[in-house]
Amino acid sequence: MNRLSLSLMLCACAMFAAPTYAADAVAGKKLAGDSCVDCHGDDGKGDDESPGIAGMSVDKFTKAIQEYQDGTRSKSPKMTKEAKKLSATDIANLAAYYSTLK
Repeated sequence: MNRLSLSLMLCACAMFAAPTYAADAVAGKKLAGDSCVDCHGDDGKGDDESPGIAGMSVDKFTKAIQEYQDGTRSKSPKMTKEAKKLSATDIANLAAYYSTLK
């Protein structure tokens, strides 16, 4: 195998092995308005029953949603149900949006 073929093969493998999701905070804001504000509020600060998620880091937000999806977190049946509806792109967009709120 020549060097060019090997280089192309390695680039292709790297491209498909670790897909990335471009976060879009504007899309996250729209999605939040459709499914998150009822419990977490327009400002993401939550209330007595729902925790605040405004300003949460992307990593922490993503981990929390993934834990609801895989059943690691289960204290809120409504949150589990909502989290399971989210795609990886949705999660990235919501995380980008909520991380921008103070």
